[in-house]
Amino acid sequence: MVIAIDGPAGSGKSTIARLIAERLGFYFLNTGSFYRVYTLAQLEAQKDPLDKDSVLETAKSVSITVKDGDICLNGEDVEKKLHTPLVDRFCSPVSVDPRLRCYVNEQVRELAKGMDIVTEGRDTTTVIFPDADYKFYFDASAEERAKRRTAEHPDGPGYEEVLEAIIKRDENDKNKAFGALKIADSAIYIDTTHLTINQVCERVIKAIEL
Repeated sequence: MVIAIDGPAGSGKSTIARLIAERLGFYFLNTGSFYRVYTLAQLEAQKDPLDKDSVLETAKSVSITVKDGDICLNGEDVEKKLHTPLVDRFCSPVSVDPRLRCYVNEQVRELAKGMDIVTEGRDTTTVIFPDADYKFYFDASAEERAKRRTAEHPDGPGYEEVLEAIIKRDENDKNKAFGALKIADSAIYIDTTHLTINQVCERVIKAIEL
């Protein structure tokens, strides 16, 4: 079974998808993390993250695996490195390249074969798993998402800077030529702005017939 969750950055996708997977005994797969890993790999190699050809070359030269829901780069768990301000800054433009998106989609589908998974991203329900058994779209106001990001990284940029970055990223994600952020026709829409994590989890669990 595939349970797929879409939505903008900071809407609660990763946290809630992981909890849902734990409660159901499913495998958790964060598709957006692939682009973050490739951004990280490019930055650590001191290469230009805006050079699409170079990023694609880097992507095909490294190994990505998933262990206990955490993503590993060449065998190293890099989950804690994926949401730094620098990776946040470049992961959206990195993910625009259709060639890279196709490559990631192939990897994700291959990992998911023969498994019960909860997966999330920005085009998970529309492109990667359009035939998912259950589709959800999480949303929240840009202001609330900026508050969450600032709380997660108190030593990082301030609220106003984070809010500006989120608004810009939303615009980029919604206007991508390939894999744009949008609500799938059959997706269940949940606004998480005024909901707790547990409240959202309960809504998802109730919607799934197991």
